[in-house]
Amino acid sequence: MSAAEIQAILSIVASHPQGVGVTDIQVALTQRFGVSLHRRTLQRRLHRLVREQRLSTQGDSVALVYCPVGQGAVPSISAWHAALGASTPLVLKETTEAPYITVSPDGQTIRDHVNLPLMRRRPVGYQRQFLDQYQPGVTFYLPEPLRQQLHAIGRTPADQRPAGTYARDILGRLLVDLSWASSQLEGNTYSRLDTQNLIEFGQVAQGKDAFETQMILNHKAAIEMLVESADDIGFDAFTFQNLHAVLSQDLLSDPDACGRLRNRPVEISGTVFHPLTFPQVLADCFHVLLAKAAAIPDPFEQAFFLMVQLPYLQPFDDVNKRVSRLGANISLIRHNLCPLSFIDVPDRAYIDGTLGVYELNQVALLRDVFVWAYERSCQRYLAVTQEMVAPDPVKIRYREALIRAVQDVVRGVQEPVAPLLESLAVRYADAADRAIFVGLLGEALRHLHEGSVARYRLRRAEYLAWRQRK
Repeated sequence: MSAAEIQAILSIVASHPQGVGVTDIQVALTQRFGVSLHRRTLQRRLHRLVREQRLSTQGDSVALVYCPVGQGAVPSISAWHAALGASTPLVLKETTEAPYITVSPDGQTIRDHVNLPLMRRRPVGYQRQFLDQYQPGVTFYLPEPLRQQLHAIGRTPADQRPAGTYARDILGRLLVDLSWASSQLEGNTYSRLDTQNLIEFGQVAQGKDAFETQMILNHKAAIEMLVESADDIGFDAFTFQNLHAVLSQDLLSDPDACGRLRNRPVEISGTVFHPLTFPQVLADCFHVLLAKAAAIPDPFEQAFFLMVQLPYLQPFDDVNKRVSRLGANISLIRHNLCPLSFIDVPDRAYIDGTLGVYELNQVALLRDVFVWAYERSCQRYLAVTQEMVAPDPVKIRYREALIRAVQDVVRGVQEPVAPLLESLAVRYADAADRAIFVGLLGEALRHLHEGSVARYRLRRAEYLAWRQRK
């Protein structure tokens, strides 16, 4: 939700002291500010402003109206004055409007710019030199002292183990946190508890539309894909186009656009930035971007480079920022570093930082957000790691065998009866472990649902056919 959209919505509601309905707000946004929002998107924006106590409501259902509340001045944000290598984390500032983070002086300058009215910001197009001038191993968006700090706080007990080990150890928590936090940055109104119930039990939250539910499930499938395929994923077109395909499933008006580079112009609301138009140039930049990312020697620089350059290029019709947030975790997962969950990241700070890249090609504010978010993630997962029960060694040993056995049952559209499970145990497990394997397989099949099929490398259609076998 951009600052320009916020200001426009608050201005419209403020001019209606007795309250105004969503339809009238939608019309006024277009007529007065040239901002076109889908009704569902606008409702999510309004819901968040109410939750942040920046608007109030009266009535319900079709009689629901939004009303202004007392609004004070936004307290100024203190500059980030600590040295880049300092150990003191950035502090989340609570304001009368919405939370933000403490930012550096350069970040504050960017924030001031992107919060100017649109008419005072100069329209700009995609600047190819911003990508071309970046030289892996020579150019660094994250200075060395800061990279050293990130390595120090992000190191995990699994740093010498196979790629993806740490992410698998905390997968249950990561699936919920990253799916929820990344979706929230897109205006999704699922709570964390709703997200947990959906991911763990397949329970759809009441009052939520299918779009929001699908967004959460797509995040879950994409995270599972990255973690389960940690040895195979990389900074290449195959990985990122498939990542986009999973994240955008059933969310785009054109199903053929899932996983495909865009071949049409796109516009971004709330900014004066106009993305690249020509498909051939876009495809070339996409491959150059990934080649540069693959050549970056430091995993944190790789992660942040993706967060900067991929949304700026806008290689896909939509879902670009989601791809960049999950793509930023690829290098962290592969190096068994603490993942970046974006938990508690204020959406205003994230959007302002992204706009700073779009309109100024300046990374300081987004870097402030990245550093704060990563420190927050590390604090969270360090606590989780300390509480974790040691994983079952038998389950680890037979992880791949369990995946194949689940695939056999589902793809064969078979009833998971005891004789079948026992025959699969004979095929996949040692004699001494077969009883345990039967138990693990039965548990996996009992808990299998539409939101967990990617864990077993199954397609949604295969699962649905199996579920409807009766």
